[in-house]
Amino acid sequence: MPRVVFTSNLKRHVECPETVIGGETVRQSLDAVFVEHPQLRGYVLDDQDRLRKHMVVFVDGKAINDRETLGDLVEPSSEIYVMQALSGG
Repeated sequence: MPRVVFTSNLKRHVECPETVIGGETVRQSLDAVFVEHPQLRGYVLDDQDRLRKHMVVFVDGKAINDRETLGDLVEPSSEIYVMQALSGG
């Protein structure tokens, strides 16, 4: 089953432990995490259920392509990393 990891900056705001959970897509995996930690949804997704602009998700080291439906496929051995996109100088 895919492993979902959230960066430490998110952990400061909301409970989001590393989780091994089912799912064939990024959406399915994240939705399964949100069932266990519903307050996390608002930090990751906007009111349209799309990935927030300041968030980025990587699957096996590559940024996902589908930020709207989160339909990128994941393998049972995949690692999904959810983090805030940082900017500035």
